[in-house]
Amino acid sequence: MQALRTAASGMAAQQLNVEVISNNIANMNTIGFKKQRAEFQDLLYQTLEQAGAQSSDQGTIVPTGVQIGAGVKAGSVYRISTQGSTTATGGKFDLAINGRGFFQVLTPTGDIAYTRAGNFSVNDQGQLVTQDGYQVQPAVSIPQDASDVTISASGQVQVTQPGNPTPNVVGTLELASFMNEGGLSAQGANLFLETGASGAPITGTPGTAGYGQLMQGYTEASNVDPVTEITALIVAQRAYEMNSKVISTADNMLGVANQVKS
Repeated sequence: MQALRTAASGMAAQQLNVEVISNNIANMNTIGFKKQRAEFQDLLYQTLEQAGAQSSDQGTIVPTGVQIGAGVKAGSVYRISTQGSTTATGGKFDLAINGRGFFQVLTPTGDIAYTRAGNFSVNDQGQLVTQDGYQVQPAVSIPQDASDVTISASGQVQVTQPGNPTPNVVGTLELASFMNEGGLSAQGANLFLETGASGAPITGTPGTAGYGQLMQGYTEASNVDPVTEITALIVAQRAYEMNSKVISTADNMLGVANQVKS
């Protein structure tokens, strides 16, 4: 009975949906996290009677036909890049992007990764790094005797040193943007890599056209809305239950058919 396979595909789809939702909820407090959403497509149809086929010698045609669907499959799981709320931390190396763009990070493999998580620190050499110690690009080094660090909205990093009342510029941060941010490949640890779907990165100065401004002393919170996710979870659960009910009903119908005696 086709209903068994159709309902089973529906249960598998809702299981994937719940897995996506659970990942969103698990990362509610992850800095710079962007939530995901599962989208589905119907499967191929079995055509029992083609719409528009001639149904008599007089030229009458079938108005709708008969097609039976085979179920559902996952079409995509795409990332929603809406802005998360900013949280004041007071940390002089904490940065939030207000608008589009990604920070650039040099990974141990030599690749450039991209992140929205701006909870940075400095390493033993004074270099601006991520929580995993990956160096932020373009490289910025803070002098050991710096008494104060100021990062402007345009990414200019200035330090104040003893004996010099005039701040010195020690580097400038740039942001990267992509034609299709949803095409980036998530690597974990708040990092993304470029893919053929995302397009090549285009770097620019924060605050210019197409790039967000930097906010020192802030981090960007996850854009996960708990109410929306819990509602979606309930809907997915009910859909899973209804598909399981279809399997149970189809099984009962097969049982009745097996009991028919000639």
